[in-house]
Amino acid sequence: MAKFYKIWLIFDPRRVFVAQGVFLFLLAAMIHLVVLSSGLNWFETAAAAAGGM
Repeated sequence: MAKFYKIWLIFDPRRVFVAQGVFLFLLAAMIHLVVLSSGLNWFETAAAAAGGM
């Protein structure tokens, strides 16, 4: 673990962080689109559990 810093001699840190940011943004967008397209509606579920207020 002491020589872990040498990974940055192989990979450019700026490109790694940009790629990580793009990947995380696309992952978040995909998760949101999957949840939105699944028909899951938390408001209706909560209203039905509360007795249809």
